[in-house]
Amino acid sequence: MSLYQAHGKFLLTGEYLVLKGALALAVPLKLGQTLEVETVCTPSLQWNAHKPNAPWFTVSLNPENLEIIDSDDQPKAEKLRQILQAVKQLNPKAFESNNLIFTTHLDFDPNWGLGSSSTLIANLARWADVNPYELLKLTFGGSGYDIACATAEGPIYYQLSMSKSAFRQAQRPTLDLPAKVPEPVEGPTPIVEPIDFDPPFAEHLFFIYQGQKQSSSKEIKAFLAQANPIDLHKDIESVSEISRAVPKCESLDEFAMLMQCHERIISRCIGQEPVQKHFPDFEGVLKSLGAWGGDFILAATEWTENQVREYFKGKSLEVVFGYNDLVR
Repeated sequence: MSLYQAHGKFLLTGEYLVLKGALALAVPLKLGQTLEVETVCTPSLQWNAHKPNAPWFTVSLNPENLEIIDSDDQPKAEKLRQILQAVKQLNPKAFESNNLIFTTHLDFDPNWGLGSSSTLIANLARWADVNPYELLKLTFGGSGYDIACATAEGPIYYQLSMSKSAFRQAQRPTLDLPAKVPEPVEGPTPIVEPIDFDPPFAEHLFFIYQGQKQSSSKEIKAFLAQANPIDLHKDIESVSEISRAVPKCESLDEFAMLMQCHERIISRCIGQEPVQKHFPDFEGVLKSLGAWGGDFILAATEWTENQVREYFKGKSLEVVFGYNDLVR
C-alpha cells in the first residue's frame, strides 16, 4: 500500500491578483487529506472517499476505460472520472494495474474550502508521477498556490512568472516533486519561495467560516473575464508590496493596517464591498480569504478568543479557529 498526504491552505494576501502576477503570501495548514492506494487481487478500480467521522462518497470504475460503473454520488463521480482521465492523459501508464483501491481521508469539512480539491490533485500527482500544476490546469484551473501549499512545510511566497528558468530554479527545491516532472508547455509558471512568517501576535488572529463555500473556478473565470492586466498594474504592485511587508510586521496594529489596505485594493478590483462592512461593530480588522463572499475570513483583534467566538456566534457563525490551531 502507498500513502500520500497533502496540506490544506490559506491565501493570506494576493487573492484574485495572484492570477495576474502579484506576489502572494500563503500558508499550509495542519489539516489536509491523505490518499491510500492499494493493489488487490481482483480486477477493479474502487474509490472510497471519507470526510471527518463519516463516509463521503464511493465510486466504482471500469479500470480499462475509467467509465463509471456505480456511485452513491453521480456528480462527484463524474468529476473524479474527469480527474482520473487527466491523470491518464499525463501518464498513460498510471493505470496499467487493473486492480486498484483508492481511499481518501479528509481532515476537514469539504464545505470549508480549505483545499479538498488541491490536496486531491497533489496526492494523485505524486502517486502517478505527473506534474501537479499540469494536472490542476487540466481539471480545476487556478493560480496553483494551493498546490504549492499542499507539500510546503511552512509559509511561502507564491508568484506566477513567464520565466521557465525561474520554474526550474524555484519550484523543484521547494516542492517534493518527482524527479521526472514534465515542465509546463505554455503559460505562466509558479515560483515558490519558503519564508519565515511566525507572527508574534498570532494569539490575536482568528479564522471564521462564513458558511457558504465559494466556487473558486467560477470566481476565477469572472475575474479573468473582466480584469485588464494593464489597468491592474498599480494594484498588482501594491499588493505585492503588502505581501513583502507582512512577514516583517512586529505589531498587531501594523499587520491590521496592511490588511485594511489590501481589502480596499481588492474591493476596488472586483467591485465588491469589503467583508468589514457586514460586521460594522466588530472591534478589529476583518479580511476576506480566497474567493470573497463565503469562505473563511481572517480577524485581527485585541479581543480574547471567547469574545471573538461569542461575537460571531451572535452572527450565526460558529466555526472559529485560532491562527495556531490551523497554520503549520
